[in-house]
Amino acid sequence: MKYLLLVSHATLAEGLEGALTMLLGDRPFVIACGMHDGTSASDYRDQLAREIAAITPADEVVLLGDISGGSPLKNALAMLDAKGLGDNVMVFGGANLAMAISAVMGIDDGLDMDAIRDAMLMDGSQAVKQV
Repeated sequence: MKYLLLVSHATLAEGLEGALTMLLGDRPFVIACGMHDGTSASDYRDQLAREIAAITPADEVVLLGDISGGSPLKNALAMLDAKGLGDNVMVFGGANLAMAISAVMGIDDGLDMDAIRDAMLMDGSQAVKQV
């Protein structure tokens, strides 16, 4: 199974998940876990462990974080790696809604990870504009 794991500082991950549900409907393969203000790294890892408990080494994960190199993204990647997913995780920083929509639609359509990556990068970059 493929999953979209959204991670962020504060509530961005949960906000992206809410927007995805509003626009595309509920998807059980979308998981959101924000590191809220005042949450220790240990508490965040505990929360994240509960959120990703169902993910197995046979699964594939699109990991979308708010900031490349940020604590939520680094912790999520380390935890997925510890679960034996190493090569089955595709990691992105700089999350935006267009990237998340592309990931959900790619998973829905049964695309492989390379095609999902290409769509996410194209749609995510095209969504950033000065208006």
